[in-house]
Amino acid sequence: MTLLLVTDAWHPQVNGVVRALDLTMTHLHAKGMDVELIAPDQYRTIPCPTYPEIRLAMVRYRTIAKRIDALRDRLTHVHIATEGPLGQKVRKYCRRHGLAFTTSFHTRFPDYLALRSWIHADWIWPMMARFHNGGACTMVATERLGNELSGRGFAKTHRWPLGVDTALFTHYGPSHPAFEGMARPIRLYVGRVAIEKNLEALLELPQKGITVIVGGGPDFELLSKRYPNAVFLGPKHGEELASLYRGADFFVFPSRSETFGLVMIEALACGTPVAAFPVQGPIDIIGPQDKGIHRGRRPIGALDEHLGAAIHKALRVDAADCVAEASHYAWDACTDRFVAGLVTLDGETPALAASPSSERAQRLAPRPRNRPSPIAA
Repeated sequence: MTLLLVTDAWHPQVNGVVRALDLTMTHLHAKGMDVELIAPDQYRTIPCPTYPEIRLAMVRYRTIAKRIDALRDRLTHVHIATEGPLGQKVRKYCRRHGLAFTTSFHTRFPDYLALRSWIHADWIWPMMARFHNGGACTMVATERLGNELSGRGFAKTHRWPLGVDTALFTHYGPSHPAFEGMARPIRLYVGRVAIEKNLEALLELPQKGITVIVGGGPDFELLSKRYPNAVFLGPKHGEELASLYRGADFFVFPSRSETFGLVMIEALACGTPVAAFPVQGPIDIIGPQDKGIHRGRRPIGALDEHLGAAIHKALRVDAADCVAEASHYAWDACTDRFVAGLVTLDGETPALAASPSSERAQRLAPRPRNRPSPIAA
């Protein structure tokens, strides 16, 4: 089995989409599937308007077509992870040659574009649906997101829950040395520093202790100058990032526009409770009763329309309960769900590899339901 994975989000970008795809590739290789990658780092790129750290591949359709032609003899599946220039060109190739493919929905680009321009999100959503409906199904992280996309005209979705590298993100180990001498409690945020993350809802809070922001983005310089009492550390990776999660008193996720929020699971795996608004993303992880979605008996964080109140409640959470909830997000099972959603080039759903987790994933595969960047069908 050989999968062609196409993504416009890839290293050196630092975000949840890149981490999710990277880990999925690793686990696919471990299961015996070959993966051919088409990503921006393989071509000349230009900075994305308003997001200069995101590089957009500048490559002709003919170049992409020749590359796929060279793979056709052994290619069995195509998955388009993003709606950018590379995703558009591979979609075009598949449609021209009658090849079935799948897509995934990770980012609310229509809403983000509306925040940064005069373009209304409702103008973009139909084009997003048209892009994804060209494939056999759209993979989504949560059932709630799948239902929302169905209401927006997406024809068919498949739930592909994301996970966490529990070998890296663990409660055991040192905390980051930057926290030495800092006033407690320490409020940690990890993610893009951009308008859609609603960071000012956190930075404006009159709280004791200190706020630490980890990540980069288009608003980094603006917010770091506007809020000198907060600590802006920039992007961090690997064990250093894990040590930041471990050393914080709680993790704050102020965004109201997420499809999932992988960083929340990373924080939980490190024993750090999460405070957030009760919106899609946080509620799909922390749960409506603050006890997670895997029948936990004690809170793992707190959701509240008053972010300060959520932070206050999160301080009473036990680290062991956070770690227990995060243990349900193992990447091996998540990868099985990804494979369960793939289709062969002729449109047939492939059989999963024979393993207990794969068989369980196949039994639990959801029934088809009526289900970005603009592309004509």
